[in-house]
Amino acid sequence: EVQLVESGGGLVQAGGSLRLSCVVSGFTFEDYAIGWFRQAPGKGREGISCISSDSITHYLESVKHRFTISRDNAKKEVYLQMNSLKSEDTGVYFCAARQYISRKYCFLDGMEYYGKGTLVTVSS
Repeated sequence: EVQLVESGGGLVQAGGSLRLSCVVSGFTFEDYAIGWFRQAPGKGREGISCISSDSITHYLESVKHRFTISRDNAKKEVYLQMNSLKSEDTGVYFCAARQYISRKYCFLDGMEYYGKGTLVTVSS
């Protein structure tokens, strides 16, 4: 059974930091690209960052230079370090996975599997 379990969400003041974690099971972790998505209140889900099997990363423009995605293949975990948080970063954050033909690929949409999410609330 494929499982992606997020943790690390919570309430933080604007300008603060949080580190999200995603633990994966049920597939060969190192063969999958992993992404982080978020859904703000009243809005659709958007991709904010992804990391390929070869650890090539991509970011949504609005989080570049503030968020950092990383992966630990030995632990089957992916992390999202979020700094300089803003109120508009509030939302439910999901991790997701997809296997691509190339280990260099990751995209901010079209994932195969999603976790249930963790809530991040940034107070202004």
